Amino acid sequence: MDARENISTSLELLRWIGWAQKRAAEDWIRERGLSHAQSFVLGYLVQQPGSIQRDLAEASRTTAASVSSLLQGLESRGLVERRSEAGNDRVKRVYATPTGIELISGFDSAMAAAEKAILAPLNKGEQNTFHALLTKITAELPLPTR
Repeated sequence: MDARENISTSLELLRWIGWAQKRAAEDWIRERGLSHAQSFVLGYLVQQPGSIQRDLAEASRTTAASVSSLLQGLESRGLVERRSEAGNDRVKRVYATPTGIELISGFDSAMAAAEKAILAPLNKGEQNTFHALLTKITAELPLPTR
């Protein structure tokens, strides 16, 4: 019996779609020798250059100690650098290096390609209808929190 036959609800089907998207993201990240946490921090630093470790801990919902360890690994690979703030050696701002930025560039394109592959069984009209229905459903839901 095919596992597909056991999926009976719309929400189970949506979870399956989410799983396929998550797997595509994890494969893309793994191909670059990164963990999920490392790729998150690099992406965050591209969007928020010069963040401090506390910002990274809050954004990633982890501890400062975990972020420090994670940054050490990224720093040893030349993907991030920590710089002291002028006049205050205790405050270190963190930046993705050009190598780090290059390593994760293309993630959005990869996810767009994954979406295209996932939705490929639908024609353009069906894709538009699917999007409209999901938009209608999510309009009534609270925004996700990190």
